[in-house]
Amino acid sequence: MDYTKTVRAAAAQISPVLFSRDGTTEKVLETIAQAAQSGVQLIVFPETFIPYYPYFSFVQPPVLMGKEHMRLYEEAVAVPGPVTDAVSRAARSYGMVVVLGVNEREAGSLYNTQLVFDADGTLALKRRKITPTYHERMVWGQGDGAGLKVVDTAVGRLGALACWEHYNPLARYALMTQHEQIHCGQFPGSMVGQIFGDQIEVTMRHHALESGCFVVNATGWLTAEQKQQITPDENLHRVLSGGCYTAIISPEGVPLTEPITEGEGLAIADLDFSLITKRKRMMDSVGHYARPDLLRLTVNAEPWSVVEMPSAHSAQGAAPALSEEESVKPSSNGVELTA
Repeated sequence: MDYTKTVRAAAAQISPVLFSRDGTTEKVLETIAQAAQSGVQLIVFPETFIPYYPYFSFVQPPVLMGKEHMRLYEEAVAVPGPVTDAVSRAARSYGMVVVLGVNEREAGSLYNTQLVFDADGTLALKRRKITPTYHERMVWGQGDGAGLKVVDTAVGRLGALACWEHYNPLARYALMTQHEQIHCGQFPGSMVGQIFGDQIEVTMRHHALESGCFVVNATGWLTAEQKQQITPDENLHRVLSGGCYTAIISPEGVPLTEPITEGEGLAIADLDFSLITKRKRMMDSVGHYARPDLLRLTVNAEPWSVVEMPSAHSAQGAAPALSEEESVKPSSNGVELTA
């Protein structure tokens, strides 16, 4: 791993084109091109930005949200598909790593999905939010541990979580054990009020300190007109406000740019990787500061499936199954990966 380079990163706080997959995709492509003019090598977009975050589920009771839920199905993103093809081309064209949140549709289910496109356009990671939060459980299915991994990209070792996944310390630790150098956070923005924005700041700065990595965090933004589109009840507009904290944090927990809390914009900063070593020489929570003899994390990294097909090998007489003790192999960093 290279700890000597510097990477220019951007976190995008922008509004979606409500109810339009194509419109929001076009806005993503325009923002990538804009960032490229500033020499950006990594850009992070908000949670489920294409086509839009399901704000309706936060302000409508379940019995009334069927119409909007169905509309989200129609505008959701297939992976792979035309949207991923377009973003892949943009990433390759500008030599930029792109972290994008989408509402992914797989047959009859929707998922909160994070996509990482490497600078050559390759889809390096597709992961789904492991547990949708509160109202979101009426909209999305659950993800699995297969996405809890850090990937090598042109800008370094990169991990990602969505919104309140950051309140699951074991999920964060699973990424930390893989030595992420840049962590990408995504939140919806324009929700709950100022208290949400304050909580995001605390959470992002803490993860940077605890993991000893950079954090690039993006939140969305709703205009007054868009709040009216989501609900005509003006009493509910206050809960579709605030909650924005788009920022880039150093491994020492220090914001590297002025955070964006209102309106649209790009937070851009240079990430000096020597700061990772500076932090970790004092506190490496998965290295010299860990105590694997006392505390360990077990991660089930297998993808979920509703069917299990016996392999040809097992059908012809596979080796006997390992015992529970034999199937858990501690690694040098104190993590147990259970097959």
